[in-house]
Amino acid sequence: MEPTPPGRKLRCVLIDDEPLALDVLASYCAQVPQLELCGQFHDALQGLAFVQDHPVDVVFLDIHMPRITGLQFVQLLPQPAPRVVFTTAYAQYAVQSYELSAADYLLKPIAFERFLQAVGKLRAAAPGAAAVAASAPPAPAAAAAPEAMFVKNEHRLQRVAFDDILYIEGMKEYLMIYTAENGRILTLQSFRRVEEVLPPGRFARIHKSYIVALNRIEHVERGKVQLAGRLLPIGDTYRDAFNQLLKAYNLL
Repeated sequence: MEPTPPGRKLRCVLIDDEPLALDVLASYCAQVPQLELCGQFHDALQGLAFVQDHPVDVVFLDIHMPRITGLQFVQLLPQPAPRVVFTTAYAQYAVQSYELSAADYLLKPIAFERFLQAVGKLRAAAPGAAAVAASAPPAPAAAAAPEAMFVKNEHRLQRVAFDDILYIEGMKEYLMIYTAENGRILTLQSFRRVEEVLPPGRFARIHKSYIVALNRIEHVERGKVQLAGRLLPIGDTYRDAFNQLLKAYNLL
């Protein structure tokens, strides 16, 4: 990567096969004056071609993607390579990412404060950073664990607090999120993606069509659980894992 002159914005690219993740990161970039968003890509190979042909300072990069993974992507970068910030729902690749000299490793769902912290690291590591340190905003302290996720609802991104979720129902390619305070929220999303961002230990898949909040369960009876007065079935495939989870958290 070419030296970044003092005061110049960091040119960045976003690469993630999940449209919602790209929307969230793009909205974050728009709020940070030190960043210039040069492109965003659903396809990693298209993103790689762009980076090879255009000067870029930093790539915000997912790991689990079709065709090539984020880890493979890094090894194909032109030299001198841009800095890489991994954005992923999988914690197990953190050590490998730093072996590839990643600038940072952000776990989804990514809080804006944590994103700002990564930008602070990038600015601090850039040549000439000392000359602009006085004018740069201070890097925030480490952010607490995320307490919400963003889902696409109609033409907007809607924040859904984890504490507000009662249960989630699959409806073909859509999910209906039932909440205590905000009613029902319909989103075009997959169970797999939602399971990646829900806090472990607070939610459980009990059926091919249902995820429930453990602290919202009113009672369990004869292969069903009750939440908000509604009985939901426990699928045979999920029964043993669900019972073990209840025992692990002293709920059974």
